[in-house]
Amino acid sequence: MKQALILIPLLALPLVLNDFWLTQVATRSLILGVMALSLSFLATYLGVVSFAQATMAGIAGYTIAYFGPNTVGVGTPLPFWVTIPMALIFATLSGALVGLIARRSRGIYAIMITLAIGVAFFYFTRQNYTLFNGWTGFSGVRAPEVAGVSLRNPLLLYLLSLSTAGIALALVSGFVRSPLGLTIQAVRDAPGRVLALGISVTTPIVAAFAFSGLLAGAGGILNVWYQERISSFSVGLGPIIDILIISVIGGLRHPGGAFVGAVVFVLLDTFAVDLIDRERFNTLIGVVLLLIVIVAPGGLQQLAQDWAARLRSPQAKPKQASEHS
Repeated sequence: MKQALILIPLLALPLVLNDFWLTQVATRSLILGVMALSLSFLATYLGVVSFAQATMAGIAGYTIAYFGPNTVGVGTPLPFWVTIPMALIFATLSGALVGLIARRSRGIYAIMITLAIGVAFFYFTRQNYTLFNGWTGFSGVRAPEVAGVSLRNPLLLYLLSLSTAGIALALVSGFVRSPLGLTIQAVRDAPGRVLALGISVTTPIVAAFAFSGLLAGAGGILNVWYQERISSFSVGLGPIIDILIISVIGGLRHPGGAFVGAVVFVLLDTFAVDLIDRERFNTLIGVVLLLIVIVAPGGLQQLAQDWAARLRSPQAKPKQASEHS
């Protein structure tokens, strides 16, 4: 909940940023942060690194595109207040299905299984033209209008993304304190003891993946409105790795670090082209990732917390000395 409250000062950003910074940097960072949060949640509280988060987000995005307005003539248009819950439900169910498939896997095996699911979904969307319109995908996916105003408006889309990020962080904070959330953490720490208590470990694992699917789906909906298109490239290996990189940069074991990593990633992606060739961006992000792993294995979020603790420690020592005297 405290991490969600930190987002409140960001309400003032529209007062100081132009549309470019507000949309291309701030809004995009929040959207990617929500998707990365779904991975950080699994890594932190279940101890599993999933490569299927882009798939869950993509399912929500494709649902919005197929049942919403687009310019490719594929799909069945429905009101946005129907398509949004539908997209979240499909993303949640896809997360539960991934959890059911990967429930017996840990470590590298969980990574490989979820990566296989993500790659399989990528090729399925590329080859299926009935639901996903194949290679081309969907374009002209317009954000809905509320009271005659499009949510694609830079200010409204930013506020919507900020609200979604705050709600997502609050949901994570509340969920991990619930009985189910505590059971998920128990499965992470001692699955054998959970089984000894007569509790099936399958249900908590599936529930954790389903919840991560809900978070990824929320990011996927915002992303398709932001991009105004979705295709197989939106769920390919590139986006899969990008979500992992964002989570690692911010701190894979710190849910709030997903947004820190997203800001760094977006800044590099937006302005690196002014410094190096676009083709060398992967090299740059690889170097940045390597430096962060070496200097701050816990990510930038952990590094900031360590620095804050060091700044507080000199102030705490004189206070303790005065109390003893």
